[in-house]
Amino acid sequence: MLGYSRHVVKLPFDRLNAPLDLGEDVTDDEEPVPAPVDAAGPDGELPRTVAPTWGTWHDDLLPGYEARELALEGVALLAEEGEGRLVGTLVRRNHPPRHDRAVLYLHGWNDYFFQTHLADEWDALGYDFYALDLRRYGRSMHDNELPGYIDDLDEYDLELDAAVEQVRRHHSKVVVNAHSTGGLIAALWASRHPGVISGLVLNSPWIELQGSAMMRAIAAPLVRTLASRRATWAIPMTESGSYFRTLHASAEGEWDYDTTLKRNPSNPVRPGWLSAILRGQERVAAGLRIDVPVLMMISARSDLRRTWDEALRRADVVLDVERLASRAPALGYHVTLVRIDDAIHDIVLSPAPVRARFFDTLRRWEGAYLH
Repeated sequence: MLGYSRHVVKLPFDRLNAPLDLGEDVTDDEEPVPAPVDAAGPDGELPRTVAPTWGTWHDDLLPGYEARELALEGVALLAEEGEGRLVGTLVRRNHPPRHDRAVLYLHGWNDYFFQTHLADEWDALGYDFYALDLRRYGRSMHDNELPGYIDDLDEYDLELDAAVEQVRRHHSKVVVNAHSTGGLIAALWASRHPGVISGLVLNSPWIELQGSAMMRAIAAPLVRTLASRRATWAIPMTESGSYFRTLHASAEGEWDYDTTLKRNPSNPVRPGWLSAILRGQERVAAGLRIDVPVLMMISARSDLRRTWDEALRRADVVLDVERLASRAPALGYHVTLVRIDDAIHDIVLSPAPVRARFFDTLRRWEGAYLH
């Protein structure tokens, strides 16, 4: 088990309804930490104490940025991971804060925050920029851990709650911007935390499984069975390499990100993790009722073929955008869906003219609904 964080750590979001005094003399190192709570485990297990603990700010791997670890004290590693401690990592662009408002970015699968041009765009809109690398991802990943693994997406509440609380100490409004798997996680989190954020921006969120209705119906019970028997087994899969080819500068792409943090081939897919994804998508299908404006942007088309073609540079080669579009209305009461011609899966990594349309849409939507 990964621990029981979502049941025992409750950060004081109720106080966020009151105006903040942004001039108060409070340093980040003085912030309060939720008191440890003993959580009774299932099946008569001994209680486990869960309390997130912030480290100090230090220079990040990105020039001009700072990072801070959140130790997930009391959250157990998997048996095959051995000894160690799980962490999340918060990254910030501006210090001291420049703006009253802020955005918190959440990455996708096999990913970490490196898209500094996205941070620049948010800063130009009047938002201080923060990003969270979740446990077992990117900056938060340790060699002994199973990359990206979790068996319940709600467990991410521990680092998401703490990160939002951290950001809200200096900003009166927070928007969450999330990509792909992070988009699913952020949408589920927002639905369970009404009144906490001001808006949600989703870049190709993985809110529905690709494939035919019959394939999805067959996959769900099979994955659940595997998850109950061999949760961490690495499912044998092959990758075409097309997405990496469109992205990385060492291939034919534009971006020189760290391939030890965003890997090729991607991290192994495991039944326990995939079962958690499917359960999350089922909740989306049932309706999330997110209470803030949602902007969802996806490519105009998908191309899931396995052999290379130049057309793959102008399509989402990871997810089925038709399935994503069909699920958009289930997100909440106020959802804006925009489809962008020639966009790839992570739209902000598309060629310059395409990402310019992404940022233009973001500016117009923000001006209309977040002011």
